Amino acid sequence: MAAAPLVEDRTPILVGCGDLTDLTTPVEAGRSPFDLTAQAAALALADAGGRGLAQAIDTVAMIRLFSDTSHRFATKLGSSRNPPKSIANRLGLAAARHIYTWNGGNMPQYLANLFAEEIAQGRMRAALVCGGEALRTQHGVERGGLPISWAEDPGGEPELIGDPRRGWSEHEDRHNMRAAIVMYPLIEHAIRAARGRAMPEHMAAMARLFARFAKVAAGNPRATRREGYTAERLARIDEANRWIGFPYPRLMNSNAFIDQAAAFILTSVGLARELGIAPAKWVYLHGCADGHDHWYLSERPELHVSHAIRWGARTALDMAGRTLADIRHFDLYSCFPSAVEITCQELGLDEDDARGLTVTGGLPYFGGPGNNYVTHSIVEMMRRVRAETGSFGLVTANGNYITKHSFGLYSTTPPEGPWRREPPARLQARLDALPKVPFTETPQGEARIETYTVMHGRSGPDYGVVFGRLTATGQRFIANPPPEPAVLLDLQDRESVGRTGRVAHRDGHNRFVPA
Repeated sequence: MAAAPLVEDRTPILVGCGDLTDLTTPVEAGRSPFDLTAQAAALALADAGGRGLAQAIDTVAMIRLFSDTSHRFATKLGSSRNPPKSIANRLGLAAARHIYTWNGGNMPQYLANLFAEEIAQGRMRAALVCGGEALRTQHGVERGGLPISWAEDPGGEPELIGDPRRGWSEHEDRHNMRAAIVMYPLIEHAIRAARGRAMPEHMAAMARLFARFAKVAAGNPRATRREGYTAERLARIDEANRWIGFPYPRLMNSNAFIDQAAAFILTSVGLARELGIAPAKWVYLHGCADGHDHWYLSERPELHVSHAIRWGARTALDMAGRTLADIRHFDLYSCFPSAVEITCQELGLDEDDARGLTVTGGLPYFGGPGNNYVTHSIVEMMRRVRAETGSFGLVTANGNYITKHSFGLYSTTPPEGPWRREPPARLQARLDALPKVPFTETPQGEARIETYTVMHGRSGPDYGVVFGRLTATGQRFIANPPPEPAVLLDLQDRESVGRTGRVAHRDGHNRFVPA
């Protein structure tokens, strides 16, 4: 760190980090996500050290809770009218700005990128980015009917940042496409088809991929699933590993019902010097990027690729003046195997790269705390690059359904010259200019399956979703097959990508009957 005094004062740095996983506090204690998140933020302040950092923080930003994001996780316990202010009040922070994000697993890295730019331009002194979920406690309290309330009014209204659009269209909604557990299996079968794999071969490949994540989680004391699942276990279907959305069994899905929180702090080199924060704590954001693919899954011509990942990662690497070979640590967003497979493909990274693809263990095994997982990624990446001075780490973040993407490249090595990023609008304009697939909401006639999934409940298959192409025009459509168990199991048990059948439209809904 001898070169640190030469770094420009406005250079943005991350100086404090903290996270925790709570597996033991009784649900009867009713510990709220605000209590949990404030504890992680206190750990980040303590980690940074120095003098007066808390008083210097002018922005507190909190990642949106899942209970405020999805009807599947809505709570009966109430919430805060101003979540970031609830955190600030618990810590005694007199920040002028209180930011609450819109949804998306990309948002922690998005905020790191945005706030680094504001610091570099002199518009921000120091920011606390934090988030947490107490879904384990929430579920237990609600199931037990315990008289616990999380409602609070700390005063004021939060500033909202991010994209407020929901991730699915009205037409997708009418065909039961409104959740990650539906969307990602559709993407997975498209990947499988593009790679020319039969289902047994692809299942084995997914299991090998995620067994490597599970192995990292087994050695992480903050992980929620530390069993170190083997590939054989992940591929074996039984009561403890039942189908959720074919081809994903339970142990290949994000683990959301957990109590986890994380936080990190950004400031400038100049303020860090003034506050006496040790240079050994400084982590530089060398490269970053943000961009989204076509917003709705049904709009994308190829479901197994992501131009936003390919071009966004290249933008971040170019900003840092680095190549993939320079990266020592990776944390690839891992809500489902398809997210990792596409990211590796677009980065040009082998799925079995010896450097590993995660520093935490990933969302199914470390834990998937709603929109906040990447805050944990960044915290752990800070620890890794601090421990291996001069190494570089890449964090990728994903929101919605391979839709919104953010990238961050971290190191303790000081950058050269002033910190400048390419305007995100430049990348987004390139992405928006890409063609969309020919699509019809009112299909009729002979067709073939492009991709599909079968959704399961505890007792068996519930319904299916099909992306198809009309034989006559090549237009894509969305449909549901008949909900009879025999039809759904036949879709699952036979190779159904490319399978023919007939589709019909009636009263705003499409039905596909396979041959």
